[in-house]
Amino acid sequence: MSLVELIAQADERGLAAAGVSCLDRCVPLLGGDDEVLRPLWASLAEDGDGWGERVAKIRGHACDAATGAGAEAVSGPRSGPGAEAEAALLARRMLAAVPAERSAGALREWADTCSVAALDIHRLLDVADDGNTSVTDCREGRTEGMPPLVTAELRRQVTVLELLAGHGAAGVRQALEVSAEGRRVLQAVVSRRARGRT
Repeated sequence: MSLVELIAQADERGLAAAGVSCLDRCVPLLGGDDEVLRPLWASLAEDGDGWGERVAKIRGHACDAATGAGAEAVSGPRSGPGAEAEAALLARRMLAAVPAERSAGALREWADTCSVAALDIHRLLDVADDGNTSVTDCREGRTEGMPPLVTAELRRQVTVLELLAGHGAAGVRQALEVSAEGRRVLQAVVSRRARGRT
């Protein structure tokens, strides 16, 4: 089943997990600590009470940390700092769009937006990308020729949705582990690119 189909069929908890996990993997671009989204992960394992308050608190904390982190105007070649600036902008937009209400309708739109943004971020930062990668094709299951970072991000998005569809709240811990792995990978990529510019 394609990623697009999985998102279309996901329930409220699965959609929330899909969006949170995409954002969690991109936390290195926001300049915050790795645990900033823990309250939302905890909410996924619960009944969702206090979701709006947790979202407001996290958004304020993460936005403060992100001030000045990649906030410059997007410019320069994709292989230079412009790619990081564009990726950081996409991550901040994901954070700003977290719905204050944990409803299936709002979450489905957000999860879909986060899916595209996270894949775009990995495409921007993948030195193996030739510029012809189609995120739409990737999400619809046509993955031939996808660069490694994008392929791995697609796999993680699919895995999270499958875990929540198959196990409900019991799948949240495994989804968190999948996301943490992806976050470490992206952090390594960002660090390596930074070292390459010094």
